[in-house]
Amino acid sequence: MTCHIYRDVILEQHVRLFRGAMGAEFLFMDDNARPHRSNILDECLQSEDITSMDWPAYSPDLNPIEHVWDMLGRRIAARQPPPTCLPELRRALLDEWCNIPQDQIDNLILSMPRRCKACIASSGRHTPY
Repeated sequence: MTCHIYRDVILEQHVRLFRGAMGAEFLFMDDNARPHRSNILDECLQSEDITSMDWPAYSPDLNPIEHVWDMLGRRIAARQPPPTCLPELRRALLDEWCNIPQDQIDNLILSMPRRCKACIASSGRHTPY
């Protein structure tokens, strides 16, 4: 993904609208992937008055979505029989995505203050999450 695609698809079509719905307290969180750290994106975020969370260089484990992707991957790996082609994989991903219990997602979200404190305490290095 390029910074242009990230801006046009993610920021313009989703983040900007979500920020509008959330109001002034909205804090955008992404990670240090190269497409997320371009001047083009910084300018886009500034022009939309979107505040972005500072992201320590060594802490990709902070973002709860990484844990959701892991849950999804484990659920797909446990399927018997496993998907054998792209259409089967697509169906399996959609099925498993819908079957992730909401309480697991809620717990990840509620863990954010604790995750952020642990990250700060470890100076952005590895945390036990």
